[in-house]
Amino acid sequence: MSMEEERVKLEKIFSNLPEKVRKEDIIVVIDDKPYTWNVAYLEVKNKSELGEKILKKLKDMEII
Repeated sequence: MSMEEERVKLEKIFSNLPEKVRKEDIIVVIDDKPYTWNVAYLEVKNKSELGEKILKKLKDMEII
């Protein structure tokens, strides 16, 4: 699966989450820092280096 396909898949999952879950629930920890759905989504959407790490971690955890 390409990175763009993974981004699209994350976007679909994110769009179906309740607002409370997006703001409060930690989805991933990168370099000992926790990230909520909102932050993870923004990093991936902006195609940042952190976003790439988040996508890889989500794929490894079979979330996407």
